[in-house]
Amino acid sequence: MGKPITAQKRGKGSATFRTHSFKFKGQAKILNQNTGALVTDIVHCAGHSAPLALLYYNDGSSAYTIAAEGMTVGDNISLSDIDSELKVGNVFPLKDIPEGVAVYNIEARPNDGGKFVRASGGSARIISKAKDGIIIQMPSRKQKKFNPDCRATIGVVAGGGRVDKPFLKAGTKYYAMKARNKYWPIVSASAMNAVAHPFGNKRTLRKSKAKPAPKNAPPGRLVGAIRARKTGRSRGKRV
Repeated sequence: MGKPITAQKRGKGSATFRTHSFKFKGQAKILNQNTGALVTDIVHCAGHSAPLALLYYNDGSSAYTIAAEGMTVGDNISLSDIDSELKVGNVFPLKDIPEGVAVYNIEARPNDGGKFVRASGGSARIISKAKDGIIIQMPSRKQKKFNPDCRATIGVVAGGGRVDKPFLKAGTKYYAMKARNKYWPIVSASAMNAVAHPFGNKRTLRKSKAKPAPKNAPPGRLVGAIRARKTGRSRGKRV
């Protein structure tokens, strides 16, 4: 008797594949304010690879943001103030940041709080400016154009040495992946038994039997290569 494959189990919506977001500290974003803020604490959140900085704004509100490398408790952060200095943690529109400055937590649209370059140790760099957009080199070395009114934070994301420390034990990585609802460990379909996956096979030297799914395959069997529309030799005149 066959079993549902992993893709079917994840689509069911059971608690096994559900993110434990109630354990997260909260969203990390830049509030749409022009006031200053005070860094009151730097905390760890299971939903983010980088540390979070708890900011208390001058109007009394508070929010988390992605911490920068070198940011400490007690620092005063300026938001969208053109007269403030270009120091780590300050927030400016891209049009007010000089070329060559390292930035992170870049907004995709003005005042959305920040969407790009938020992983630990990440940073982007402003390459050139134009009236219709700002060209930024992303951590992947690709260049992307942004709206000049989008904001970004000066500096490099904290926690850059995170990937240098090994997990050492499979159990440690299991809980780290479970906290963020990451599928781990990843098992090759060809390494499974025939009862667990369509690609599973008997214990032979050539265990895999991966091939295109049949044309009338049910949803649980639609795995593997994409089948051609038709096969065989074409006959007649080409239209």
